[in-house]
Amino acid sequence: MRVAIVHDYLNQYGGAERVLEALHTLYPDAPVYTSIFDPDVMPAFYRTWDVRTSFMQQLPGWRKHFRRYFLLYPSAFEYFDLSAYDLILSSSSAYAKGVIPRPGAVHICYCHTPMRFAWRTGDYVEREAISGPQAAILPFLLTYVRLWDVVTTARVDAFVSNSHEVAGRIARYYGRNALVIPPPVELFPFQDRPAEEFYLAGGRLIPYKRLCLAVEAFNALGLPLKIFGDGRDRSSLQAMAGPNIEFVGRVNEQQRRELFARCRAFVFPGMEDFGITPLEAMAAGRPVIAYAGGGALETVIEGVTGRFFYQQNAAALAAAVALSRCDNYDAHTIRRHAERFGQTVFLERMQAYIESVIHGKKIEMSNGKLPANV
Repeated sequence: MRVAIVHDYLNQYGGAERVLEALHTLYPDAPVYTSIFDPDVMPAFYRTWDVRTSFMQQLPGWRKHFRRYFLLYPSAFEYFDLSAYDLILSSSSAYAKGVIPRPGAVHICYCHTPMRFAWRTGDYVEREAISGPQAAILPFLLTYVRLWDVVTTARVDAFVSNSHEVAGRIARYYGRNALVIPPPVELFPFQDRPAEEFYLAGGRLIPYKRLCLAVEAFNALGLPLKIFGDGRDRSSLQAMAGPNIEFVGRVNEQQRRELFARCRAFVFPGMEDFGITPLEAMAAGRPVIAYAGGGALETVIEGVTGRFFYQQNAAALAAAVALSRCDNYDAHTIRRHAERFGQTVFLERMQAYIESVIHGKKIEMSNGKLPANV
């Protein structure tokens, strides 16, 4: 069977890219179609893949201004010629699901979320501090993007979502059901070692991660906090951070594992669609202090694998950290919980679902009719 994998863009590394890697593990010979690819910021092994980019790779200044080209992405994905493929797997939080498969092909979309900036524009404008004429005109321009986003759901045979939170958005915005298969977590070898005194946070340092709350809370607490990762928020976060907060920058996998294994707890102040990083901390046996919203509600068990705070502000986070210092957690119990989200489980569930969708479509077509959404 001829397979193609489609991903929004390869210019930043996070949870969506880990899902892409798992899909590529299922079909290692499949080409990966994407709008833009910046090999300098992606893991080195991506250069060994068959990555095929769109015309957007030739646009001026795309590395810095790729967000400003948002009206071009629909055309970029529709221009891909996928007529040679029997199975298309799209990994999408924005545009990848909008590719055009040939009649009779199977298209399964792993949806990380319907595009945030189009469906929750107000939150996006506030979070990204967009103002002036750009903030005034953006909602009108995004009307076109929303219409395109809805129309292109008919090109998808089956949706998979990373959480029940996202499945609910798919139902509301697209009128489609989605099977929930949580994304894979790398279960690196467990090290049963005493925790050190510092707390840990990090990932991509961008506005919606709300790491500013962690900085404010630990400024008030005076407890040691290490923040790993990089992004456009780093300079502003460092400017507001006290001497007890250390920014360690980008880390490799071994350094990342060490940080998880050594920290007292992982701090997760944002509201994610799922959130793989907290589970990586749990894989190391460390508890998570998380905002009670989004995917964290599906991965953190209060009192067993961590603690929630219920108002998304620095004071509530600081109170949760202070209270957690009296909590007792069992590292082995936390690790066993994380193992339920391991890559082997993900691959088995995805493979079984892909086969069931292909089988179901074959039966439908053998009865002399094409599905309505082809």
